Amino acid sequence: MLEINGENLTVEDVVRVARFGERVKISESSIRKVKRSRDVVERILKEERVVYGINTGLGELVNVRIPKKDLKNLQINLIRSHSSGVGDFLSEEVVRAAMLIRANSLLKGFSGVRLEIIETLISMLNSGVTPLVPKFGSVGASGDLAPLAHVALVMIGEGYAKFQGEIMDGKMAMEKAGIKPVEIQEREGLALLNGTAMMAAHAAIAVYDSYNIMKNALISAAMSFEALKATDGALDERIMRARPHPGQIRIAKILRELLKDSEIVERARAEKVQDAYTLRCTPQVYGAILDTLNHVRDVVEREINSATDNPLIFDEPISGGNFHGEPIALAMDFLAIALTDMGNMIERRIARLVDSKLSNLPPFLIENSGTNSGLMIPQYTAAALCNRNKILSYPASADSIPTSANQEDHVSMGMNSAIKLREIVDNVKYIVAIEYLCANQALHIGGFSAPAIQRAMRALGVEKFEVDTVYSPIIERIKRKIDSEEIVRSVEEKINLSL
Repeated sequence: MLEINGENLTVEDVVRVARFGERVKISESSIRKVKRSRDVVERILKEERVVYGINTGLGELVNVRIPKKDLKNLQINLIRSHSSGVGDFLSEEVVRAAMLIRANSLLKGFSGVRLEIIETLISMLNSGVTPLVPKFGSVGASGDLAPLAHVALVMIGEGYAKFQGEIMDGKMAMEKAGIKPVEIQEREGLALLNGTAMMAAHAAIAVYDSYNIMKNALISAAMSFEALKATDGALDERIMRARPHPGQIRIAKILRELLKDSEIVERARAEKVQDAYTLRCTPQVYGAILDTLNHVRDVVEREINSATDNPLIFDEPISGGNFHGEPIALAMDFLAIALTDMGNMIERRIARLVDSKLSNLPPFLIENSGTNSGLMIPQYTAAALCNRNKILSYPASADSIPTSANQEDHVSMGMNSAIKLREIVDNVKYIVAIEYLCANQALHIGGFSAPAIQRAMRALGVEKFEVDTVYSPIIERIKRKIDSEEIVRSVEEKINLSL
């Protein structure tokens, strides 16, 4: 069971709960902070002081004083009116991740909510009540207002949710799970909506999956090294130390381990001076991508342990801008560019494998070519995915469309940055799967010898193609093995792939 306290949530923690269903509990040490923050709100209400988000309108309506009798209705109306998202529903794992991140943020004790609000979020997570949240609607400025409103809607017994595999109205889902809908009090509606939890949820999952992609991409690259009879001279540690980027050093070390005891690479070292860039420069390119990924992870883990709503409740409320999604937006766009480039490099190795003039292997990796087209079209698919990634890698954070009658006159578009990144992540998995497919066939034809590569090929479980077959389901099967980390686990029994 994961214990959260607002301070030390990790990317792995988010995935354990969101994807694998680990249960969650609230740390006793954080309860006092939550209650102290709520006491400040109660004192403000008693003194009838004017404070944004507690007894004023929101956004451009900040100067509208709300009568005391309407304060609770203000919060309920906020949830209802902001539930304006459109499009397909987000995946259950993303919504669950956002619920966890929001609960963790509220536990920092700067939001002025009652403990009951956080307990309800945790109960929904543990019982499997997942609100249906439309994909589009957030501009990533006052947080993820529309998506988080759809979560809050179910908390008050409205909207729609998925429970035990069925879609039903929010009230029924809560009743079936034995959870009492909350009666929203002053300040609490805004505290649930006004944060970056949904874009941070996408970000955390994308970062987790990107490390898995990189491990698989290293294995598939090593397979291409052997298949193309490349020399490992360019992986020499002395070269890496002469330009000591940490990612580059680590990538070269892993590739040396993956290719250890390869008779093919040893012969190439004696016969060849150097190879094409997509082989020779793998440490430099993948290393830069790894350094980017590590930077993005730092940003994301700071964000999921931050207070991101407004106002923040200290000894007194202070209005600020922690809800602005720029840190996530820029980080997601940066990682999108890095992963797009990884896909570009992999596709070029795939093209080299299927080109007999470059590979010294049969055309399109089939021995009876002509009658058979071999692996010609999987390379087309990789090229199409790379093109899609290039389109998606345009930074959403480069745009800003003002909202709320120009009160919110600069927005991050961080949610769109995160959504685009998630598609790129999935596309790169397919590109890696296609390199696995092609390199595996090439090695069956030309021979293989590195022990680590032999383990990877056994885990792949794809035999040599003697004649054409339908490749699509095979690519899908390899992609599922990437998702499940099956190939990585097999290789990691002998080699440390930690990044």
